[in-house]
Amino acid sequence: MGWFKSKRKAKADSKNAGNLADLQSQNSALNELIEGGYSADTYLGRGNLRGPWNISDEKVPDLSTYTDFGAIRIPYLQGIELRVKKQRESNQVLGITVTYRSSSVEVEAFAAPKTEGIWSEVRADLLKGNSDAREVNGVFGKEIILPVKVEDKTVDTRIVGVDGPRWMLRGVFSGVAAGDSSVAGDSKKASDEAVLLNKWFSDIVVDRGSEPLAPRDMIPMHDVSVPRDSDNGGSGDSAGDSGEIPGRPKGPLGADQQVEVKTTLTRGPMFSEVR
Repeated sequence: MGWFKSKRKAKADSKNAGNLADLQSQNSALNELIEGGYSADTYLGRGNLRGPWNISDEKVPDLSTYTDFGAIRIPYLQGIELRVKKQRESNQVLGITVTYRSSSVEVEAFAAPKTEGIWSEVRADLLKGNSDAREVNGVFGKEIILPVKVEDKTVDTRIVGVDGPRWMLRGVFSGVAAGDSSVAGDSKKASDEAVLLNKWFSDIVVDRGSEPLAPRDMIPMHDVSVPRDSDNGGSGDSAGDSGEIPGRPKGPLGADQQVEVKTTLTRGPMFSEVR
């Protein structure tokens, strides 16, 4: 009997040691991200040291582990839950949302002119159309904090936009990660959720394509596909309608704060409705 107890204790000790090593590794990675400026308010722009990246950038990341949605390719992050937003009639992919613990970020890419970006105009539209919205200096430069009603309370969303060659990538952060942008320059106060999702958003790669699109039109996306692991060989898998990433562990289903923001864009105001 004592032998079995000893064996169980040794197994538990080994598991605890593994969990501690994972936690220490995660903390080390977080410290590197914070030191890299992913929770500070100084943004030097994209395409050199940081993204989001254009598919043709010289320093574009290795895409072998990225999930391909056509217009955007997203990096893999342990522990996230992925949702795909589609148009009901056509089944066209409109955007994606990833959730990490109690924070989420919705991502969409839009066409822009060759000569200039559109994020400054978008911010102006948001401020004009929402009296409670405010502009702040954040991780990605000028960002918008927009309060929205969720059931019987009001919570903040953080809207960021990054201009690239003929495109703009927009992220709508909710939950814990929505509030850290206003902590100007004090990276020690930023949550690990905000730091990790900021870094994740910064690592996204945009493939605008050559299709003629009017400014503010959504850049077409397709169903998710991911490359197979190298030991399996073959081409990428498709997740179909499920929106789940094949071969990847599912993220934890925590008490996610779900904020629905209708973000259909026209060539007028970019935020037509918030509900």
